[in-house]
Amino acid sequence: MSRAGFWATLRAVLWSFIGIRKRRGYHEDATSLDPKAVVVAGLLAGLLFVLVLVGVVQWVLS
Repeated sequence: MSRAGFWATLRAVLWSFIGIRKRRGYHEDATSLDPKAVVVAGLLAGLLFVLVLVGVVQWVLS
């Protein structure tokens, strides 16, 4: 069984942020993703999301 790469992990995390995923894709991710990589990608994506929100608020308020 091969492990998914960085981009596949990031794509799975971004799909989970949206909340849309086919059952087949979920099962493929569950068997190929490394849990540590998912946590790291989730933290990075969450941090990027918060920074973008702060930037948009700063831009609107200026």
